Amino acid sequence: MDTEPRALRRQFIQTTAGALHVASMGDGFPVLLLHQTPRSWDEYRDVLPLLGQRYRAIAIDTPGFGDSCKPPLSTHSIGRWAQLVREVMDRLGIARAAVVGHHTGAVTAMEIAAAAPARVAALVLSSCSYNDAARRSAHAGKRAIDEVEVRADGSHLQEMWQRRQPYYPPGDTALLSRLMVDALKAGEMAAHGHVVVRHYVMEERIGLVRAPTLVLRAGRDPHAAPSAPRIAAAIAGSQLHTLDEGMVPMPDQMPEQFAQAVMDFLLRTC
Repeated sequence: MDTEPRALRRQFIQTTAGALHVASMGDGFPVLLLHQTPRSWDEYRDVLPLLGQRYRAIAIDTPGFGDSCKPPLSTHSIGRWAQLVREVMDRLGIARAAVVGHHTGAVTAMEIAAAAPARVAALVLSSCSYNDAARRSAHAGKRAIDEVEVRADGSHLQEMWQRRQPYYPPGDTALLSRLMVDALKAGEMAAHGHVVVRHYVMEERIGLVRAPTLVLRAGRDPHAAPSAPRIAAAIAGSQLHTLDEGMVPMPDQMPEQFAQAVMDFLLRTC
């Protein structure tokens, strides 16, 4: 494997929604990286140079997040996000790629594979919840984890920090700070991104996935870990792998282990 350091490339790609921000490293077969709500490409900041030793690793800011365009809330859906990722692929001249998604990004990655199977050589679904009718009903009308009422004294920021803190490694203020920066940039989308996922009718789409698939489970993620066996069972031929100490921020919590799991899978499939 090439161990020379790679330069980070950042650019804006024009789409029908506006400009999407992309960060990439390396050359070779393209690997798209899709982040969770309310993160940005920064969720993969430490993963990019690792994957970039062998692949062209490309982290995309979903519309409404990071440095990408901010379309109206009413225009967002998993289907629309998947379409815009394919537009980015077109603009970059990428006919086919491996697609890796974490939490929200995993749902978008699944939809790309379902809607355009010829474009997806391999699929990695990291911490993907099974969003079926029962889950949609259970979450309907409930407050999203990042939904806080903005207050003039800034106490809403402490509230968001405290709501997220149980799902992060104890005492790791750096990871939580990175989330807070992205949440501030996202504004209303910090909460609305979760709503977009809730509206996705996964049970009608998951059976369309044909790509070789790795279901990557974070062992200490109470939101998504229970869904992993069901996700794996619903996708023919998929593989299930658990990183026991993984939590909600798994890609930036343990980038070496995350990147290694992805590369081990891609080496067997791409």
